[in-house]
Amino acid sequence: MRIFKMWSMTLLLAVFMAGCGSDNVGGGSPAPADTTAPTVSSTNPGDTTTGVAINRNLTATFSEATDPATCTATTFTLTQGATPVPGVVTCVGKTATLDPTSDLAASTPYTATITTGVKDPAGNALAANKTWTFTTGTTPDATAPTVSSTDPADMATGVVVNRNTAATFSEAMDPATVTTATFTLQQGAAPVSGTVTSTNAVATFDPTSNLAASTLYTATITTGAKDLAGNALAALFTWSFTTGSATAVGPAPVLLGTAAGFAILTETGVTAVHPSTINGDVGASPITGAAIGVTCAEVSGTIYDVNAAYTGGGVADVTCRVTDATFLTTAVSDMEIAYTDAAGRTVPAPITELGTGNIGGLVLAPGLYKWGTGVLIPIGGVTLTGGANDVWIFQIAQGLTVANGAIVTLGGSAQAKNVFWQVAGQATLGTTADFKGTILSKTLISLNTGAVMTGRALAQTAVTLEANTTVTTP
Repeated sequence: MRIFKMWSMTLLLAVFMAGCGSDNVGGGSPAPADTTAPTVSSTNPGDTTTGVAINRNLTATFSEATDPATCTATTFTLTQGATPVPGVVTCVGKTATLDPTSDLAASTPYTATITTGVKDPAGNALAANKTWTFTTGTTPDATAPTVSSTDPADMATGVVVNRNTAATFSEAMDPATVTTATFTLQQGAAPVSGTVTSTNAVATFDPTSNLAASTLYTATITTGAKDLAGNALAALFTWSFTTGSATAVGPAPVLLGTAAGFAILTETGVTAVHPSTINGDVGASPITGAAIGVTCAEVSGTIYDVNAAYTGGGVADVTCRVTDATFLTTAVSDMEIAYTDAAGRTVPAPITELGTGNIGGLVLAPGLYKWGTGVLIPIGGVTLTGGANDVWIFQIAQGLTVANGAIVTLGGSAQAKNVFWQVAGQATLGTTADFKGTILSKTLISLNTGAVMTGRALAQTAVTLEANTTVTTP
C-alpha cells in the first residue's frame, strides 16, 4: 500500500548525520525474478475465535496479491467436522473471501483450510497449507459498520501532497464492495483519478499522481460498502482536508487500522507487576479472562477482552472492561497485517545492516532500515531526525534490545506515530529506557521496571510489564 509518491534524494545523502555509507547502488539492472512464496498474514475469524456470527463470510489476507485463478472453492475450503460447507470463493488483491451458501449452524466448530494450490502472479505457491478453526455463536450479525477514523482527519490542513487517503472501519469489510465506485476523492466537483484497495478494516484511496498544493479535497464512502455479513455502511460518510505544499520523506506509514487505538494488544495475554500506567486501550485475543493482568486503575482507556468477567487481585475489576470478540478479532487481524506489511517493505531501497546491528549514538534520517540480525540500542541511545510527516520503518530479523537507561530521541519535528519497529524476535526495553515508536513483534514485548514507551506494544504472543512502566499511544 503506497502512501507517499516521491522519495527525497536527501535520504541517500543523509542516512544519519554521524556519517556512514550505504551499500545501495542504482543502475539499470532488471529486477530479480519473484521467487518468494506467499504466506497467510491473518484470518478473520482468527484461529480459535468463538461466538462468530452465523451469517458472516470468512477472509484470509496474504502477504502479497494472489492469482485469482488459483483462489477457488478447491483451494479455500470450510468444513464442519468431515462435512464440506458449500460456498463461493473470490480473491481481490491480497484478500480471499469465502461466502457460505447459507448461514452456518449455531454453536458449532468449523475448520477452514487454504492449500498450496493458491499462487501469486509469479506462480509461487503458498508456503504451506493454512488451517484454522473457529466456533459460531447463536445469532447473525445485523450491525451496520461505521467509519471510525480517517487519514487525513476531517478538516486537516497542511496535508502533504504525496499522501494517500485512508479510512478505518469499525469492523472488517468485504473488499469486493470497497472500490472506486464506493470510495471517491474529489477536488471541488472534479473526481480525482486513483485506485482503491481494502484489507480487513482499512480502505485506501491511492491517487494516480500527487495532489495539488494548497487545495481543498473531499473524500466520500457510500453505503455500497458492506461488512462481511453484507450489512451496508450505516450512512454516507464524507470528510474534507486541505493540502499544504510539502512532500513527506521516507516510506509509506504502516496502517494499523483498528489496532491504532491500542497501547497494548496481544494474542496470548499481558503479565504485569503492578502498578503501571497505560494511556490507551488494552486488548488480548483469542486468549481470555485473567490473561489480561492489568487493572482498570492502571488503564486510561478500555480493556477489551473476549471475557470481561475478570477478578484482579481478588477484587472485581470490570468497570473499564468490555466484551467484544468481533472487534478484537478485527484488531488482532489488523495488527498481523501491519506486521506483514512492515516486514515486506522494499521502497525506498532499504539501508541494510547499519552498524552491524548496534545503532548507538547514530542520528538517523527518515527511511527504511533492514537487519538480518538483532538490533541493540545501547546506553548512548539513538536519534531520529526529520519532519512531522516523515516515516521510519526498522525491519529486524531477530530481537530488539534497548539497554537500561537508553533513549530514543526524536529530533526536528519527528513524531512517534510515524516510527515503526518490526521485530521478528523478542523486543526488550531495559530499566528506565525511554522508547519512541510502535513495536510490531512476532513474539514477546517486555518492558522492564521504569521503562517509558511513547508508542504501542503490539505483540503476536505476550506483553510483560514490570513495576512503574508507562505506555502512551502517540
